[in-house]
Amino acid sequence: MVRWSSWCDDAVMSTDDASICRDLIARGNAALERTDWDEAHRSFAEAVDRRPSGEALDGLAWAAWWRGDAEGVLDARQRAYRAYRREGSLRDAARVAGWLGTDLVDFRGELAVAQGWFRRGHSLLDGLEPSPELGWLYVHEAEKLLLYGGDVAGARSLAERAHRLGRRSDDVDLEMMGLAMAGLAAVLAGELEDGTAQLSEAATAALAEEMRRRWAIYWCVCLVIHACELVRDHDRASQWCRGLQDWSERLGLEGFNRSCRAYHAGVSIWRGEWSFAEAELLSAAERLTDLRPPWAIEAWVRLGELRRRQGRLDEAAVLFERAAGHGLAVLGVGELGMDRDDPAGARDRAQECLREITSEAPAARAGALELLIRAETALGDLGGAEQVLGELHTAVAAAPTDPLRASAAYCQGLLAAAKHEHDAARVAFEDAVRLYRRSGAPFEQGRARISLARSLAELGRRSDALGHARAAADTLEDLGASAAAEAATALVRELEAEAPGTVRLSAREREVLRLVADGGTNRAIAEQLVVSEHTVNRHVTNILTKLGVGTRSAAVAEAIRHGLI
Repeated sequence: MVRWSSWCDDAVMSTDDASICRDLIARGNAALERTDWDEAHRSFAEAVDRRPSGEALDGLAWAAWWRGDAEGVLDARQRAYRAYRREGSLRDAARVAGWLGTDLVDFRGELAVAQGWFRRGHSLLDGLEPSPELGWLYVHEAEKLLLYGGDVAGARSLAERAHRLGRRSDDVDLEMMGLAMAGLAAVLAGELEDGTAQLSEAATAALAEEMRRRWAIYWCVCLVIHACELVRDHDRASQWCRGLQDWSERLGLEGFNRSCRAYHAGVSIWRGEWSFAEAELLSAAERLTDLRPPWAIEAWVRLGELRRRQGRLDEAAVLFERAAGHGLAVLGVGELGMDRDDPAGARDRAQECLREITSEAPAARAGALELLIRAETALGDLGGAEQVLGELHTAVAAAPTDPLRASAAYCQGLLAAAKHEHDAARVAFEDAVRLYRRSGAPFEQGRARISLARSLAELGRRSDALGHARAAADTLEDLGASAAAEAATALVRELEAEAPGTVRLSAREREVLRLVADGGTNRAIAEQLVVSEHTVNRHVTNILTKLGVGTRSAAVAEAIRHGLI
């Protein structure tokens, strides 16, 4: 919302003109409140035509911002800044300077120019009593330090100052934004409990609409989702994604909420909801490319990761190149190196990532550390891998979420297997499978099961190995991870060839057998699988024949013996 200033009382304007200006700005503010961006734009534009005051131009900038009109935003903001300077409204000019900095990063990726605007805002406020305008400058600067500068301590200090200024001035929006930014800094610094608590409080206040500025609500909750994604706290991220989506749809803002939906899609990739993730990412990429090109990179890089997991490696490489410069793109290229049997290239990319991520943010380094351990293990540098594993354990201690704990267990298993310590590897891989399953990560679970099956085979436990290899093949095939599913299927064939007399059941027959083992009748199984009872009868008959038994209970016992369930 913009304020009415004293300029309409200027003697140069007639009383009628001043009244018209007040009405137009009030009409524009009302249109912003009801999310009618076109009407707001028309009202403010008419006010600007009558006299280009700071407030009319400020309102015009916000109308353009909500419409996604990048050039309109930047033009109106710069004109508003100059108008406020002419009018002697230093605090308003400083506030607009802060937004110009953020807009230049969001729309054009011009961080250097943005820093100039932030510095100008501070100069305008020098000598004045601390005010909310100063607090908002701190918020803008803190975000850029966290996302682009890697200065976690500096960002946290600015965010805490913003939080205190918001509380002192009774500006809930500023108070909660400062709290959320400080929470993100705390999470990056490895203080997961405190950071999560701060972020959760801020997001709760936002979605409860204690905060009144809609852009602040959106910004606040997006910070929470971003923090959850960094430490792979995907369950928490999903909950906040749903809350923000419900709020956006209720207010008719779902079309704007694209960058945050890209974060949500990233969580969905992890959870195996690939169809949903693909639709979200394609939609977000198209919309953001038109409205905020620098933000579109968040969609492209996650779509690249989805394509990589699907086994569409050439497409993934193109998408990572399109998102060049993004940390996840560098990591993705490294993962492609492992997929293409190029561990040396993967190691280089992992090390590049680690050079870019400050040691002040241990949790954010976990993905690159895992990749580096896998690459060095594949290259035979077990001493190097063991050293990096120590750092990964430190990162996990800072953010002990189940997915990060699973990652550390998986790497522990890889290193033990490379040392031919197969029982230790088995234990580590079992922990990884359990933690990945608990955190709802089917792709990672399938990959861990393949490694577990190999360790079990080395221990001579062929039946157990076959069970895990088959489970991995089923999971990865259902997911649509073609390359990984082929690797699991190849392992199944290898183990079956080494175990003469092994019983072979189809994936559907194993599914029916598992339901039989759970006590399901043929009718109940038919209802659960949405097939006819006759079809289930046929599957059961085939199972009994292949296992060479005459009863359902004997089939279950024999299946367990063969590692089929």
